[in-house]
Amino acid sequence: MATVLLIIIYITFIGLGIPDSLFGTAWPAIYPAFGVPISHAGFVTSIISGGTIVSSLLSTRLLWRFGTARVTAVSTAMTAGALLGFSISADMAFLCLSAVPLGLGAGAVDTALNNYVALHYKASHMNFLHCFYGIGVSLSPYLMSLMLSATGNWRDGYQLVFCVQSGIAIMTILSIPLWKKTNRSADGTEHIAVTDVFSLFRDRKVRRVCLVFIGSCAIEYTCGVWGSTYLVHEKQMTVDTAARFITLYYAGMALGRFFSGILALKYTSRQLIKAGQCITVTAILMMLLPLPPAVAGIALFLTGLGNGPLFPNMIHLTPDHFGAERSQAVMSIQMSASYASILLAPVLFGLAARYVSVALFPHYLCAMLAVVLLGTVLIDGRSNKKG
Repeated sequence: MATVLLIIIYITFIGLGIPDSLFGTAWPAIYPAFGVPISHAGFVTSIISGGTIVSSLLSTRLLWRFGTARVTAVSTAMTAGALLGFSISADMAFLCLSAVPLGLGAGAVDTALNNYVALHYKASHMNFLHCFYGIGVSLSPYLMSLMLSATGNWRDGYQLVFCVQSGIAIMTILSIPLWKKTNRSADGTEHIAVTDVFSLFRDRKVRRVCLVFIGSCAIEYTCGVWGSTYLVHEKQMTVDTAARFITLYYAGMALGRFFSGILALKYTSRQLIKAGQCITVTAILMMLLPLPPAVAGIALFLTGLGNGPLFPNMIHLTPDHFGAERSQAVMSIQMSASYASILLAPVLFGLAARYVSVALFPHYLCAMLAVVLLGTVLIDGRSNKKG
């Protein structure tokens, strides 16, 4: 039963990734149709990110009250409904309205399933779980491109993805009885303790572990958003060549998590985190040095390869760092910090690029890596003192 449930969780994580890359793919077709400036995309993405932060912070109480199975099912259904809302939107107001359930649903299911897998499964499964997220992120742009090529209508792309997401939502609803058979409690809430958010922020270790998530997510999303621009403007690559290297960057991230899942059978999460950080340090140093343009592209691949495994392995260590009962509450803080970083870090670099230079890209990544390393050293130092 536990294996079947794990497969369902994997598929649910595909559904979590599906909406994340869809809007960016469709936006070039949406904004001319609505007659709005291209910059209006920021309104939608900010609402989605804000919703994920809010639902992450509320997730502990929701899970304590309703259980992991029901929260997962309802949240996935909300994201499916939001995708339908996008497909029938007639203006920006309705598009922004549809973004609300998308953000709220994504944040709740992400926090719930990450903590559940951290508590009940090995580190290798956590890494593979985030590989499945990568499948979802890759799948939706592909489906959108198919529909744009076939019909030229972005709404058809959203409707196709809605059908896929609806199938996943139905699966999560039908699987609720399976959670009852697999766990001691009705749906896996036996370890959840409701803790005040502000009391958690007063815990130094919580703040330190958040540094790691903030820095890692900043690196991940800044590379994804600005990597191509850096290669074109500073390394004089053509746009299509830079796009290939960004694809390589995402491939590196997926490969890093896949190989981390295999290596987790032999090595600990802490060892995998340190190995990934060594690769990331090497990659950013390669970008800082005056080397040929292709080396910068390879460095982006290595950045994804090294930084990719950090997030799932840090997530898996949450019960170890804070105990099983507090893990869900701390998980909500960690995910909120991650989403805040995802929202703000690319924007902050965008301002630096506008008012200074895009050449700051590797220096910005270096600063974010320093945040990651600082958090890691502080966490390990406190753990060693306790030992």
